[in-house]
Amino acid sequence: MNYTGLVCITHDPNGKNTSLLKKLSPILNQVYSDLFITVSEVTDKDLIHELERNGFNVRVIPKKGAAHARREVLKFGLQGSNQSFHYCDFDRLLTWADKYDYELKNIVNDIPNHDYIILGRTERAFNTHPIEWIETEKITNKVFSLELGQETDVTAGSCGFSRQCAQLISENSKDNMTDAEWPMIVHRIGKLKVEYKAVEGLEYSEDINGITRQISESEKWLGRVKLCYIISESAINTGR
Repeated sequence: MNYTGLVCITHDPNGKNTSLLKKLSPILNQVYSDLFITVSEVTDKDLIHELERNGFNVRVIPKKGAAHARREVLKFGLQGSNQSFHYCDFDRLLTWADKYDYELKNIVNDIPNHDYIILGRTERAFNTHPIEWIETEKITNKVFSLELGQETDVTAGSCGFSRQCAQLISENSKDNMTDAEWPMIVHRIGKLKVEYKAVEGLEYSEDINGITRQISESEKWLGRVKLCYIISESAINTGR
């Protein structure tokens, strides 16, 4: 039996992923031994109830950004007894389980064999994303890869790690974005091995992964440029 726990986050005021959760919860309960999620306080109540009905341990938290939510769900997960964890943004997880459930099962089964494994995207999966994501994340991934010393895609919102790494991260994480910070905590502070695997299941689906509010094209680019800078800076400065 796999004793890997899922830790994930969501902010979904409209409950757009409720029906997909109902469809995929049998797969998720088969893949993971425990399911932990933090949800923003403005997330749709029906979605929260559906999560609880389908085996999730749910913690409602203030809306303070993705990094805060990720740290909170890590603390939440550490209250259990899992010896390894899979972190994945909830919308990413649903896309993965819906289209590549066999791959998801294989990846989760492999997580206990690693200290920390970054889960990135194949070239095909990477190129399914909006152009403003692709072009800015190329820069972020280049900076991070130079710092780590191996080619990786660190901006896909998913990783696997041991309980030891989870505790180390929980004690040291403080940045505004965690994508590069968490593996660098493990690499520089913990002196543990960080590995990498590209997968198909972290592809982009507009219906599931797209933003719900209407913004201009220039605002889309500006938002991604800001993320690029914050994550790249974290890659360079964490643990130094």
